[in-house]
Parts: sequence; C-alpha cells; structure tokens
Amino acid sequence: MRAVAYYRVSTDRQGRSGLGLEAQKTAVQAVLKPADRLIAEFTEVESGKRRDRPQLAQALHQAKVNKAALVVAKVDRLARNVHFLETILGGDVEVVFADLPQVAGPMGRFILQQLAAVAQLEAGLISERTKAALEAAKQRGVKLGGFKGVAVDTKLGTRALIEQADARARDYAVVIADIRASGVTTLKGIAEALNARGIPAARGGEWQAIQVRRVLERA
Repeated sequence: MRAVAYYRVSTDRQGRSGLGLEAQKTAVQAVLKPADRLIAEFTEVESGKRRDRPQLAQALHQAKVNKAALVVAKVDRLARNVHFLETILGGDVEVVFADLPQVAGPMGRFILQQLAAVAQLEAGLISERTKAALEAAKQRGVKLGGFKGVAVDTKLGTRALIEQADARARDYAVVIADIRASGVTTLKGIAEALNARGIPAARGGEWQAIQVRRVLERA
C-alpha cells in the first residue's frame, strides 16, 4: 500500500486530547506494514471543526494523484463534523484510521459516522461550557468584549492575550520540532519549510527567520 499521512494538532485541544504529533506519527507507523510505502506527510495546526484546511487538501490531492491511501491516527484528527467526514469518505481517496480495524462497506461507514458524531457532540459541549463560563463571568461583573464605556480590567485581557500567544507558540513549536527532525535546523530553513507546508505565520502572511526565533523563545 502507498500511503500519505495526515496529522493535526489543535490550537485549543492538543493539551486535553493527549494526542500530540509524536503520538500520531507512532500510531500511523504502527498501522503500516513493512511492504507499505509512506510517500508524504502533512501536518495541520488547526481546530478539527474548521473545514478550510490547506494541509488536508494537499494530503488528499497527493493521495489521489499517487493512488495512495490517506492514513490518519484517529477519526477526530481528521474531522469533528459528520458531514465534513462524509464528504471526505465519499471522495476518490481511501482513508485508513490507525485506531480502527478496516471494516469495509456499510458497516464500516456506519461506525465512522458514529465516531464522528461523538467527536462533533464533544466539540459542541465544549463550546457550550465556554459560553456558560463567559455568561457566569458576566453575571459576576466581569466586562467582556473590550471597552464599552465602562471600566474594564485591562489586566484580564492582557493575560488572556499572553496565554493565547503562548498556546499558539507551543503548537507551532511542535511542527518546528518535526521540521528540525528532518534535518532543517537554521531559522531561515525552518521558515521556508513552514511556508512550503502552507502554514500561515502567527499574524498571517509568510514566515521569516525572526518570526521563527520569536516562536521558539516564547515556546
């Protein structure tokens, strides 16, 4: 079997899921047989709820062109949306999940639908809990959404921005570690590799060496 591997680390759920990049790679390698050939690997730093994923699009394209299977560590690494998963499974590319036995036909599709539905439910519950926490904070008098003509505790907003930037830097650092493992060690080389993978810089646009250095310092 020819295979294309797809990995995804989520900016908001990587820590809670416990399934980081290295664990995904181990799972994919475990499902491949000695005779199988891994021809390409793609890593995405994005939420599983989003459908606009350039690395997934490239992985599917490579799999289709090379008549290869798309290998993913776990269903929720591919999608947390039933309809999105259905779209992928209905395409021309065979999808192999490392954590599932290969069950062909209607039964296999049914099992995948149920797993995606559970992942979608989990994502929805997390969203509801976040909204409930924000509403509770509002009820306690915490001002949300920036300046609205009343006093706002700017320290809360600053701290949240710092935590968000730190989390984003840690996610980028995972991909950078993967790039370094391939033999690319200079800041310029890493920036070029990130651009080649289609991963946007923290504030959009292409990566530069100075941005890579800042991410590593923060991470």
